[in-house]
Amino acid sequence: MRVLLLADIESKALWDFYRREELEGVDLILSCGDLNAEYLSFLATMSSAPVLYVHGNHDAKYRTRPPEGCICVDDTVYNYKGLRILGLGGSMRYKDDDWQYTESEMRTRIKKLRFKIWRSRGFDILLTHAPAKDLNDGEDLPHHGFEIFNELMDKYEPNYFIHGHVHMNYGRSHVREDERGKTRVINAFERYMIDIPDQFD
Repeated sequence: MRVLLLADIESKALWDFYRREELEGVDLILSCGDLNAEYLSFLATMSSAPVLYVHGNHDAKYRTRPPEGCICVDDTVYNYKGLRILGLGGSMRYKDDDWQYTESEMRTRIKKLRFKIWRSRGFDILLTHAPAKDLNDGEDLPHHGFEIFNELMDKYEPNYFIHGHVHMNYGRSHVREDERGKTRVINAFERYMIDIPDQFD
């Protein structure tokens, strides 16, 4: 299964200078937030692949005008052809705004998902906007990661943890990929393609 990952900045190759070949062979599109709703709607129109998304901390506008033709997977475990995706959008709270949470508030969100996680027997992808604490997160409060994401990876051992929020063009030494235990950690900034093994095809 070929999966296109998106976050934080619209790819000119997928929008301004779009060519049909850019989306050939893509089976699923996952957005980690902070993207123009029209951009996601455009990709949903131009591709036969479903577009799933979580909210970024700058996506308050989605409340009145969400991406058309796309599926929000925030606060649920979404099953796509056997691929179980746990969606947890938002960032660390640094002001009173939509899609921002304290560590305690994020933990409360996850407690409410316990039954869904149990019923789905875990999850294969943890899809978030923010990174995990001390795993390529930022030093400033807005870009701090959540410790509870580390605990989710340790307990459920998903195949992938996919996030955005920490831009790779900030000038710091952020990496595209890392790992924690059995989990492959990916920063989806702008766009990135991964191939998931055939068991989910």
